[in-house]
Amino acid sequence: MSSPVTKNQSSDTSRCPLCGQANQCAISAGLPPESCWCMQTRVSQNALARLPSEARGKSCICPACAQDIPSDSNHA
Repeated sequence: MSSPVTKNQSSDTSRCPLCGQANQCAISAGLPPESCWCMQTRVSQNALARLPSEARGKSCICPACAQDIPSDSNHA
């Protein structure tokens, strides 16, 4: 399990508010939004639901956390 994200980490828009790792956000890096990984990847609704309210609309999650698909999903 990941270590808890500290308050300083949660205010850093280049870090994932769920795990504290680099979120690889193109917008945070000053690049066009359409060049971001999240524009080509399905982001799990479960992961979005876990976002702390203070991070919503401010920090992006990382690709690993975005793939947090509920275990009851069947993928064939």
